[in-house]
Formats: sequence, structure tokens, C-alpha cells
Amino acid sequence: MVSLRAFATMGYLIVLLLAACGGQAGGGQTNGQSSDRSPPIELTVSAAASLTDALNEIRPLFEATNPDVRLRFNFGASGVLGQQIREGAPVDLFVSAAEEQMQELVDDGFIDPAHETGLLGNELVAVVRKDAKREIADPGSLLLPAWTMVAIGIPDTVPAGSYAREALTNLGLWEPLASKIVQAQDVRQVLQYVETGNADIGFVYRTDAVSSEAVRIAFAVDPAAHQAIRYPLGVVAATKHPEAAAGLYAYLQSRPAQDIFEKHGFYVLLEK
Repeated sequence: MVSLRAFATMGYLIVLLLAACGGQAGGGQTNGQSSDRSPPIELTVSAAASLTDALNEIRPLFEATNPDVRLRFNFGASGVLGQQIREGAPVDLFVSAAEEQMQELVDDGFIDPAHETGLLGNELVAVVRKDAKREIADPGSLLLPAWTMVAIGIPDTVPAGSYAREALTNLGLWEPLASKIVQAQDVRQVLQYVETGNADIGFVYRTDAVSSEAVRIAFAVDPAAHQAIRYPLGVVAATKHPEAAAGLYAYLQSRPAQDIFEKHGFYVLLEK
């Protein structure tokens, strides 16, 4: 005859056994999803500040068709971003606002030469506040006393600033304007200086000008006065996610992405 104590012990063991079986049968699932499913891959894209609006609009479209990938953007001056890549920053793709920075990274082995291409073009313009009372039609007029503060990006690290310095130098204006020039960390900061009235006029890309409701284009800089503005795209050689990075590299050259770039004022260098 089985004692009550033995019966209770057997019942306890049965409960444990059923619980164990139930855990195995569930396969670790929660709400119908497997717990061993890999988390999304995160791709870090370092990109010129002038690409902020366009890439933020592209992000949800890419992620919708690539649900296992999430994008993280690091916007800034192309020269600074390139230096970060050299120092080992965990970056998967780089979009520069100048070919020089990209080519140096390719030559030194930091960018995969098989996944590097020209992507976009842009135009350098001068902007003033939309409510500015003064009109200006050409760079030479900046020498007039009325224009006291001229903003550009730091030429050594900001491609837009480099293009502006090159253009002003070729026009014989760089030295005469030296006392009026204020330098910014990136092209978006130049735009901000003009928007807030901390600069009378600033040199930015056309894409930055059209993104702001507070400024208007005073004049376009003669493209013959500076190197052509090209935005190259490249996959970082040290990426830990080469397949996912190659997928984003291809997507940024696709028709949906190109349409968004053009919407924001860029022109594409690739055939549709």
C-alpha cells in the first residue's frame, strides 16, 4: 500500500516532468516567435551632413524591404568621418561629399575598391536669410562694407568649405575676404549661422538651401571656379557585415533611392 507521503512525492515528480516536457514542446517560443532568432544586423553609415534629410527618408524604405537590417547614421564633415574610419570606428559604409577623401581611403585599404562608386552630384550656392533686405548677385559684391560676416565650412575638413575656398581663390576674393569669413564645423552649421542671423551670407550646397524655409539662394557659384562636386559611396573594408553592407550599397543606387535623392536636390551620377 502506497503511503500518502510517497503518493505526494510521486505527484510532485510528475508535475516537474510535465513542466519540463512543456518547456521543450514550447521550443522557447514567446508569442509565437523563436527566442533563438538572431537580432537585426545594425549597419552604421557615415555620411556627409548634407545627406541628412535624404538618407533619413530612405531609411524606412530600405528597412521595410530588409527587415533583418537596421540603419544607424553618423552625419558630419566628410574629412572628420574619413579620419574616424582610419582610426577604426565601427563603420560599414561611407558616403563622402568629395572624391578626394574617398580615394585616399581606397588607396590606403580602408574602402573596398570593388564596392566604391560615384553616386551623386551637387551645386555650390550662396544663401541669405529669406527676409534679408539686401540683394547680392555675385561673389564680388561680398567686398562691399554691407556684408560683414561670410560663413563657410572649415576648408580642411568640410568639402563645401573647400569648394568655397577654391572658388573664392580662383575669383581673387579669398584674401580680400579673410577678415569677414567665419568657419563652421559642417555645412549644416553654415546654414544655421545664416538662418539665425549670425552670418550675413553662407556658402552651402543647393540641397541644403532647398531644405530650409528660413533662407533663399542669393546666387549660384560658377561651377567652373571649383572642382566638380561629387559624392562617392563605398563599403568599408573592415565591415563585419559584408553581405548586408553590399545590399545597402546596391539599394542606394536603386531607382527608389535615386528618386529621393533627386527630390532633395541632388542629381544622380548613375543611369536609371
